[in-house]
Amino acid sequence: MSDNWKPRTRAVHGGTRRSQYGEVSEAIFLTQGFVYDSAEAAEARFNEAGPDEFIYARYGNPTVRMFEERMALLEGAEDAFATASGMAAVSGALTAMLKAGDRVVSARALFGSCLYVLEEILTRYGVEVEFVDGTDLAAWEAAITPGTRAVFFESLSNPTLEVVDIQSVSALAHKVGATVLVDNVFATPVFSNAIAQGADVVIYSTTKHVDGQGRALGGVIMGTEEFIRKTVEPYIKHTGGSMSPFTAWVMLKGLETMELRVRAQAATAQKLAQVLHGHDALSRVIYPGHPSHAQNGLIQTQMGGKGGTVLSLDLKGGQAAAFAFLNALTIPVISNNLGDAKSILTHPATTTHQRLPQDQKDLLGITPGLVRMSVGIEDADDLVADVLQALEKAG
Repeated sequence: MSDNWKPRTRAVHGGTRRSQYGEVSEAIFLTQGFVYDSAEAAEARFNEAGPDEFIYARYGNPTVRMFEERMALLEGAEDAFATASGMAAVSGALTAMLKAGDRVVSARALFGSCLYVLEEILTRYGVEVEFVDGTDLAAWEAAITPGTRAVFFESLSNPTLEVVDIQSVSALAHKVGATVLVDNVFATPVFSNAIAQGADVVIYSTTKHVDGQGRALGGVIMGTEEFIRKTVEPYIKHTGGSMSPFTAWVMLKGLETMELRVRAQAATAQKLAQVLHGHDALSRVIYPGHPSHAQNGLIQTQMGGKGGTVLSLDLKGGQAAAFAFLNALTIPVISNNLGDAKSILTHPATTTHQRLPQDQKDLLGITPGLVRMSVGIEDADDLVADVLQALEKAG
């Protein structure tokens, strides 16, 4: 592989391993185990397996390894470990490195399952967790005290799209020796290079933009070789959260078109935000790429001015108006995924974030009228027309 390859080329060719047959499309090695030439060879491999030697699919697989290497190259990480889902990546990365008595500082605005891991699971085992306003650097500075073991946040929060300053928060964390873990799924590998901006560990739900076509669950953890091989790998391979070979192949195919899809989706999201800003039926249009967003200036430096593929709309009529709007749409589907080729709308207050107490919903800005829209690759004009007619009916 050329060190000079740009990301789009790496996404297509990085990490490719071909068998003796010279296949064009990456091979799917659907096997749970591997055969050794002798008992001595088995012993040697278990003692120290080489880069092209595998033991058991839970530990590693040629197809999965291609995907891991390609993602690491794309993100600028030393190594990667692929997992069965995005939440397996989040929980695996945190649990692998933390123990009773450790302290974690996290942004408050998180996906519901991430909140569950931090609030319910880690604290159950004696990990101290403090939540802060992710957009408030003074709050981060006050909370990240000596002894803090890890700092966790979504670079773009779900669903209110707050932007966390990766470089500044990472600098604060590194002053006290804390590890910075970033869930970068909304930013995508296309628009954000969190490792270059200071993150130590980057996590993706590859279910989202990497697959991008609603076919399979997957996740990946990326960081230094030492962190991945000494901390993450032992935990994941023994607890069983590894990615399957078939899923890895699906993700490899998704990577080939990811940049083309994501850039088209973001362009349409930008157009929708411009058209809908100030609409009479809406109290808010939340899109980081729009000048009205509170962190739009940060988006210019952190994501090259690109606001991502998701926007949120807050209907003035509350839940009744939101439901009427969702039911009047003809092109997008109602579901709880994002990053898909199809446009998808979600009502967070009654689905992905329904378990949150009302005071936490109020604090995070998850109102009854809030609708999250993951923009697909449909024609932009068709989407704009459909959203406008649905808002008229809902109003």
